[in-house]
Amino acid sequence: MSAMTVTASAAAKPSSMDRIDRIRPRRKHRSAGPWFVAPFLVLFVLFFVTPLGYAAYLSFFQHKLIGGTVFVGLDNYVKAVADPQFLRGVLRVATFFVIQVPVMLLLALLFALALDSGLMWLSRVVRLGVFVPYAVPSVVATLMWGYLYGQDYGPFAQLSRFFGLPVPKFLTDSWMLGSLANVVTWEFVGYNMIILYAALRTIPAELYEAAEVDGAGAWRTAWSIKLPALRPALLLTLLFSVIGSFQLFNEPKLLKTIAPNVIDSGYTANLYAYSLAFTGQQVNYAATVSFLLGLVIVVISYTILITANRRSRRAAA
Repeated sequence: MSAMTVTASAAAKPSSMDRIDRIRPRRKHRSAGPWFVAPFLVLFVLFFVTPLGYAAYLSFFQHKLIGGTVFVGLDNYVKAVADPQFLRGVLRVATFFVIQVPVMLLLALLFALALDSGLMWLSRVVRLGVFVPYAVPSVVATLMWGYLYGQDYGPFAQLSRFFGLPVPKFLTDSWMLGSLANVVTWEFVGYNMIILYAALRTIPAELYEAAEVDGAGAWRTAWSIKLPALRPALLLTLLFSVIGSFQLFNEPKLLKTIAPNVIDSGYTANLYAYSLAFTGQQVNYAATVSFLLGLVIVVISYTILITANRRSRRAAA
C-alpha cells in the first residue's frame, strides 16, 4: 500500500477525538431537557400537588369543641356520601350537564361547519361575534344576564308588559336551571367552536378532492369526512364540559343575590363546598366534599373515555 493511500484512509477515518466531539453535544442536549421541564414541574408541585395533598390531609380531621382538631379517618367521607344537600347538588349539576352540554356542543358544531364551508357571509365577523362572549369574564356575563332576567326592571319583563304578555319568570325554581344553562351556553359556544373549527382546518385537502371526484355533495362530505375527523375534538370538548359543568360556581353564586329563595348555599356541589369553608367555617368537611366532587368528575370522565374508545374500536373493526 502506498503512502498516499494510507494518508487518504487515515483522513477519511474519524479520530477518537472527533467521535467524542460528536457525542458531547448529544449528551448536552439530553442533560438540558430536564432543565426546560423543571420550571413547569416546580410550579405544578407548588400550586397543584401541594394544595391537593393539604386538602386531602384536612379531609381526615374534624374540629370539635372538646379536644380541638382530631383525626377521624374516613368519617367525613361517610358523612358526605349520606349528606342530602351534597347529593342534591351533584344531581342538579348532572341534570345541568345532560341538558346544557348537548345544546352547546351542537351549536358550536354547526357554527364550525358553517365557517369551514366557506359559504357563510361575513365569516370573520361571525366567528369573532360568536367567540367574543368567551372573552367576557363569567362574573360580568352573569351580572349582565341577571339584569336581563330581572322580573321588575329587566328588558324581557318590560317588553312583555308592553305587549300585554305574561312576564317570563326566569329566576324561579322551575326556570333557574335553564337560565343558568343559557348563560353558560352563551359564554362557551365560541370557545368550543374554535376548537372544532381548528380541527376541521387540519383535514387534508386531498380528502375533499377525492370526495368531489366521487360526486359527494356538501352534506355528504360533512357527514362522511368532517364529522368522523371531529371525533377527537368533540371528545375533548365533552371532557372539558364535564369538568366545567360539575364545577359550576360563578353563575349560581352571583344569581344567588338576585334569587336567594331559589339558590341556596348547596345549589351546586362546588357552591356547597365554598359555603362550608367560608361561611360555616367547616374547612375539613369542605375539603372532603371537594374531594368527592373531584372523584365524581374523574369517574364520569373516565367512563366517557372508555365508551368512546370502545366505539372507535368497533368502528375500526
